[in-house]
Amino acid sequence: MVNERFVSTAPIGQMAIDILSSRAPVEISPSTSHESVANLMDGTLGLICRAETYIDGRILDAGKNLKVLGRPGVGYDSVDVVAATERGIPLIYAPVGGFAVAEWAMAAMLALAKRIIECNQMVKLDKWSQRYSLELDDMTEKTLGIVGFGRIGQHLAGLAAPFGMRIVAYDPFVDKKLASAQNVELLDLESLLKTSDYVSLHPALNDSSRGLIKSEHMQVIKKGAILINASRGGVVENLEILADALDEGVLSGVALDVFPEEPPVYPHRIFEHPMCLCAPHMAGLSKLAMLRILKSMANDMLAVVGGNIPKYCVNPEVLNK
Repeated sequence: MVNERFVSTAPIGQMAIDILSSRAPVEISPSTSHESVANLMDGTLGLICRAETYIDGRILDAGKNLKVLGRPGVGYDSVDVVAATERGIPLIYAPVGGFAVAEWAMAAMLALAKRIIECNQMVKLDKWSQRYSLELDDMTEKTLGIVGFGRIGQHLAGLAAPFGMRIVAYDPFVDKKLASAQNVELLDLESLLKTSDYVSLHPALNDSSRGLIKSEHMQVIKKGAILINASRGGVVENLEILADALDEGVLSGVALDVFPEEPPVYPHRIFEHPMCLCAPHMAGLSKLAMLRILKSMANDMLAVVGGNIPKYCVNPEVLNK
């Protein structure tokens, strides 16, 4: 008989391990491969699903005692939710660290607008005399367009407001009253792109948002705009349209925390552009955000295993079965 345990598809923070270990040991998969994870499912009570491994029906079927899935974060596109729901397995997520993503988006906007990286290099490489060759941009009296006005988008609006920015948003699922309460104007996507100096993408990745930003949008976006993507790589049609927009001067800057494939396929010309700022999908991995995320996810997973109601569940309809 295999002893009960929790399994994580990749290394997980100590806080989650400490909390879950109060019920059963936690084992880390030696590899993120599908086969490696599936081989550990016998006796597994709960599976922590890191983004590197897609959790499908085959893995779920290998876990005969599987009671709960946990995603450490707000996105769950790495899990087949339909398959989990069909098998009556709750999927826990933790939408409690979005402030860190919003902070990263704000920092990226500032870094590109103020040419922080280039200014830093000027000093370190003894190029002080070139300081008048750069044109620094402003936030004050500029327009920020937020695509996806959920928790992260709303937090970003709160960060941007003190800079004296006009804030507009596109989100077909958000009530106008909620937006107006934060002094945010809701627009259709094309109008937002035409009028925004900064565009920050924050929709959840699903069938309606996949490929949301297309090549034709680069024909209408405000010339010289800065585009930030800290949501999911699949929200943008492909990297080529962004690289073309940078090369042609349609966009003056791009910041990417996410990519269509992760890690991205190298080489790619967008990475050679001086106004392309990148991070390896870690905008939400700040200290405080991870503490909150791991604590929330682990406690909710324990709640399910113990027959109690979790706080954050993607498919709550399975809880009463």
